[in-house]
Amino acid sequence: GPHMEEIMQSDSKIEKMLPDGGRLVVFPNGTRKELSADGQTVKVMFFNGDVKHTMPDQRVIYYYAEAQTTHITYPDGMEVLQFPNNQTEKHFPDGRKEITFPDQTVKTLHPDGREESVLTDGTIIQLNPDGSKVIQFNTGQREIHTADFKRREYPDGTVKTVYSDGRQETQYPTGRVRLKDPQGKVIMDTKA
Repeated sequence: GPHMEEIMQSDSKIEKMLPDGGRLVVFPNGTRKELSADGQTVKVMFFNGDVKHTMPDQRVIYYYAEAQTTHITYPDGMEVLQFPNNQTEKHFPDGRKEITFPDQTVKTLHPDGREESVLTDGTIIQLNPDGSKVIQFNTGQREIHTADFKRREYPDGTVKTVYSDGRQETQYPTGRVRLKDPQGKVIMDTKA
């Protein structure tokens, strides 16, 4: 009866040979599958617009049409996500994540909780799990922020520290140290 006919139709996929020796399979729901002649490359175009490529080198490239996002899986386990705003995420097998933002800032998230951002001007910002922060400026200056102090190191060896209680300490490359109280009054100055 009509029931039997339905089952046959739902299973009726169409296969075509392609001029290059590959095959095209069209499924009743509109999904299309292309296989290369050597069988090494498979492209599946789903009825919802998603596309899945399986490459000869074992990479799998999946394009999500609605989100306009591409997800690439490599044979070594690395995964890359490409978003429509030009943001890219790499997930490494060792647990690291590397995010490249549209402005080309690159942020690396380490499995131990460290975060490192490299800005386009070359500034490097490292955030540690303990809440401390190290900023390496392209001028050669370095800044360290902890709960207890903020410290800036200059290329000439000068180090300025502001403590959380407001005291300021400057160490000069000559060995001289100057300490000011929270009100800015010099309380120590060792002229070496």
